[in-house]
Amino acid sequence: MNSILIIVFFPLLAALIAGLTNKAAPSVFAKAVTTAALFISCALSWPIFLGFVAGDLTATVVPVLQWVRSGDLAFDWALRVDTLTAVMLVVITTVSALVHLYSWGYMDEDPDQPRFFAYLSLFTFAMLMLVTADNLVQMFFGWEGVGLASYLLIGFWFRKPSANAAAIKAFVVNRVGDLGFMLGIFGTFLVFGTVSIPEILAAAPAMSGATIGFLGLRMHTMDVLCILLFIGAMGKSAQLGLHTWLPDAMEGPTPVSALIHAATMVTAGVFMVCRLSPMFETAPIALGVVTFIGAATCIFAATVGTTQWDIKRVIAYSTCSQLGYMFFAAGVGAYGAAMFHLFTHAFFKALLFLGAGSVIHAMHHEQDMRYYGGLRKQIPFTFWAMMAGTLAITGVGIYWLHAGFAGFHSKDAILEAAFGRGTEMGNFAFWMGAFAALLTSFYSWRLMFLTFWGKPRWIESEHIQHSVHKTPEEAGADTTGGYHPHESPLTMLVPLGVLSLGAIFAGWFFSHAFLDDAGFWQGSIFYNEALMHQIHAVPLWVKLTATVVMLLGLITAWWAYIKDTSIPAKAAEQLGPVYRLFYNKWYFDELYNVIFVKPAFWLGRQFWKLGDVGIIDRFGPNGVAWVVEKGSVGARRFQSGYLNSYALVMLLGLVAAITWVLF
Repeated sequence: MNSILIIVFFPLLAALIAGLTNKAAPSVFAKAVTTAALFISCALSWPIFLGFVAGDLTATVVPVLQWVRSGDLAFDWALRVDTLTAVMLVVITTVSALVHLYSWGYMDEDPDQPRFFAYLSLFTFAMLMLVTADNLVQMFFGWEGVGLASYLLIGFWFRKPSANAAAIKAFVVNRVGDLGFMLGIFGTFLVFGTVSIPEILAAAPAMSGATIGFLGLRMHTMDVLCILLFIGAMGKSAQLGLHTWLPDAMEGPTPVSALIHAATMVTAGVFMVCRLSPMFETAPIALGVVTFIGAATCIFAATVGTTQWDIKRVIAYSTCSQLGYMFFAAGVGAYGAAMFHLFTHAFFKALLFLGAGSVIHAMHHEQDMRYYGGLRKQIPFTFWAMMAGTLAITGVGIYWLHAGFAGFHSKDAILEAAFGRGTEMGNFAFWMGAFAALLTSFYSWRLMFLTFWGKPRWIESEHIQHSVHKTPEEAGADTTGGYHPHESPLTMLVPLGVLSLGAIFAGWFFSHAFLDDAGFWQGSIFYNEALMHQIHAVPLWVKLTATVVMLLGLITAWWAYIKDTSIPAKAAEQLGPVYRLFYNKWYFDELYNVIFVKPAFWLGRQFWKLGDVGIIDRFGPNGVAWVVEKGSVGARRFQSGYLNSYALVMLLGLVAAITWVLF
């Protein structure tokens, strides 16, 4: 297990080398160092994961160094390696290694490549620190590390005001969630007297039913702690209420979107809930909150995704929706199903993001799908890769053969677990998840049809036509405007091919281990064996629901965007307010702007104008300067230059001194 030290610290070493050399060395040096480090970490991670799948490995803790000794608070820096960690290791290192390779082609013309690759590797190190944490403080260290790295990566193109605004928004929204996470850690230490995760999980069942004072009320201790911890997960994993940063984060380069906002950082919240699942099992109210928020996020993001035109924003809201599935799976107690969907989602969502990047690269950085069309013959490899990702996310498969793409195995298991739970909240999550699956199929096939089918609409894009430097008359009468999309370089296509294999086979290969093998998890999460058996006992119509709604979504998208392309405009006009609600993201940004942003700016201006300028500056440095200035004007009158004036002053001073001594 000493290989875990290499897995975790090689990305940090690579980030330091790339960051410190920066432009002192050729860009290829930073790219080669960081990419090689990630591929080494990836190569070492897969044997660990497969060892747990085969049952050959057991959980272990690798010490790094002594960290904190302060009164009752004592913990070391140690790397915990169990099944849950192994799953996250392969997800993080595989996607990160492929994103590093992909970025060779995508960022080839950027002058700041060393800085970009250093940020990517720094993010990967922070994420690895998070998932190998043996105590809550170490987890928080990684938690804040990925927040910092995401801020740097989202705002990588810092000369763009929109990128700066998106980076700040992500940082601020995550701070809101992190406040809840910190309070949860503080409360956990207060209750258990330790931040060691194994010790907390061992003691958690004994705290069931205990109460604690919070906000002037008497509440169940474990519910309070778990809800506070879940608030942290809501921020990091973009759940409803703290989700507004995720779509704006698309301002970063597309490889960043794939790495951070599809496969790794946004799954940190799901990982944390599953890691602390024995705690959550003692908190039924907290589990209900997790289920409700997850189901609500699932349907909310899916409705917004059906109306967006930016190809990356569609996939971003899809990510938000899929995270909702993972959370309500955890909420109903199916932690294995939640982690299985996290695992499969990493492959097909990273594939869709990188595929979208390949489309954007081919279309001269145009991201509006209304200006695509007919691309399947122009960029066939990208088309088939995105087709694999779409088949995976929509859950295409054949139930009777137990065969299908990745999402068929994991998403169906989540819906069956929600129904099999048999509670009102579980049934609510099932129906919300089923409707979201319908919308997922619709917006996913909508993206494919708008991008790869139909006639080319490139001539309508000013962005593309500026690159052609031809008038419509010069370009010809067709709808291409003289522009000829081109397939991406090999460094971008190889990651697409590898991720396509994951989107096709990951669910089929690993479904038994994740869902049916209690020994696979070896105590790393709470495994509800009865619920897992209940998944197989649900009625046939429940098992077929995901497939039926997938077909309905596909047929609807085909009818609207291939058969009769006038339908979308008519539907938008007839639905009116509903369409505008979805298109404007349920007005969350506008609502937050009125409730939080404007009052915060107003309060800030009052502190600035009245407090800082009006009081502190007036009676502080400015007031002192005024006194000195006026005093110097009075003193200047004594400096006449005449000897008799100075003698008079000396005489007056002498008289004053003698008077003071006498009286």
